[in-house]
Amino acid sequence: MKAQILTVILVLDAVSLALAQSPAKNPLQRHYREGETLVYRMNAVNESWHYSVRAEGAVEKDASGKFFEEFRWTGFVSDGQPVAPTPQTDAFRQRLSLDPDVMASVPDLTKVNPKLIGPITDFMTVYTDLWLAVKTGQLTHAGDHFYMKAGTPASWADGSHVLVGLSSIDFDMTLKSLDTSAGTAVLVVRHVPPEQSQIPLPAPWMQAPVADTPNNWVELVQQPDGKFMGGVGKETFTVELTVSLADGKILSAHMENVVKTIARTCTDKALTQCDPPEPHQIVRTIDIALVQ
Repeated sequence: MKAQILTVILVLDAVSLALAQSPAKNPLQRHYREGETLVYRMNAVNESWHYSVRAEGAVEKDASGKFFEEFRWTGFVSDGQPVAPTPQTDAFRQRLSLDPDVMASVPDLTKVNPKLIGPITDFMTVYTDLWLAVKTGQLTHAGDHFYMKAGTPASWADGSHVLVGLSSIDFDMTLKSLDTSAGTAVLVVRHVPPEQSQIPLPAPWMQAPVADTPNNWVELVQQPDGKFMGGVGKETFTVELTVSLADGKILSAHMENVVKTIARTCTDKALTQCDPPEPHQIVRTIDIALVQ
């Protein structure tokens, strides 16, 4: 959940500094057709947790004439067991758009099954990566590359359980291929740590890099026993999208998210009285495919 939501927020910050769209024809441009239906299947592994779910949507138009896709989430299977939907989840709708003039927004996730927050925000990350590539207009030929500095810290802290939750990324985008015979384009978007970390770290022991870049991920969690868990490290995403050249819809996407961290359990909020650090690596893989 955390990284996906902040990715969207960072995109909105970054786009305000982006170059204007190129006048060259954009092969990634979405061409909407009102009433078109889309069904995506998502299969994912989050450490030891396996799940699958469907996003069923349709193309609609808002009052200003801008197109968007509205999705409902169905068929959730968690570790091989079907999950019965709640009335709130049944009523939830996720609105996404690849129109470069429509800004993304984080939906209200307070009433959905907490296990669905990850899938919902992963889906948003995929859409927002493509939206950003279309918006900047810098990728028009196979091999084109564009690096966008963002880096502005974004938070997922809730103020009660997660007291500090920050991450910082830049966007490294490449139009990997254009296959006119297959009618597809492949876009790769890497979410990478910026050269200079912009996140404030609450304890001196968090300054040393956990991996090979400045730390760009930090978390402070208050535990039920009154202790505090502090973690710091490096987070990266790589998203590879296959896009239709005919209409710009997403045909498939593969996402890999890795967070290399060290964590310490501490008796004080300042994280000065702590157990020895424990290394931990979070690895998630998500595959999304258009099935209708």
